[in-house]
Amino acid sequence: MLHMEKAIEAAARALCRAEGNPENIKFEGKPMWQSYVPAATAAIDAALPHLRDR
Repeated sequence: MLHMEKAIEAAARALCRAEGNPENIKFEGKPMWQSYVPAATAAIDAALPHLRDR
């Protein structure tokens, strides 16, 4: 079973770190990593069909 929310959070945190930003610093009242959720979601949505294709 896939844990999509966990995967999106992990990807968002990784994107945040990759840009040199601390994950948990506050940005607009939320942890910085949360601002990367749209990009992480798009990346996972794009990759998911290829991960299921076996």
